[in-house]
Amino acid sequence: MNSREDIAGMLAAKTIAVVGLSDDPVKPSHYVSAYMQSAGKQILPVNPSIATVLGETSYPSLRDLPEKPELVNVFRLPRAIPAIVDEMIELGLTNLWVQQGIVHAEAAAKAEAAGIRVVMDRCIMVEHRMRVR
Repeated sequence: MNSREDIAGMLAAKTIAVVGLSDDPVKPSHYVSAYMQSAGKQILPVNPSIATVLGETSYPSLRDLPEKPELVNVFRLPRAIPAIVDEMIELGLTNLWVQQGIVHAEAAAKAEAAGIRVVMDRCIMVEHRMRVR
């Protein structure tokens, strides 16, 4: 978890499913995703409560996405992480990024045991900015 190689590999992803993406511009999920979108990444919002955000259709779950994302970026409470990991295993998704301040060690261990690379408790925007200077 959190290896330099995993972080670098995930930052290279072109398509990012963002679980918990909010349409509220002051929330981190929104401005971090807007930043990643401005850096050329395709954002696939996953939030059953909204129809669109950042000019993209929002989907109720990872299962409903029209394409397989290279990376799943999560902005949800720790208790939601195990179900997201289960869904990723079911769908064969291999890269999980859990945003800064969100930790679920058991879910991370389960993900890694299933062959999923995990970055946890790190901000993708901060990591991206550090590498593009």
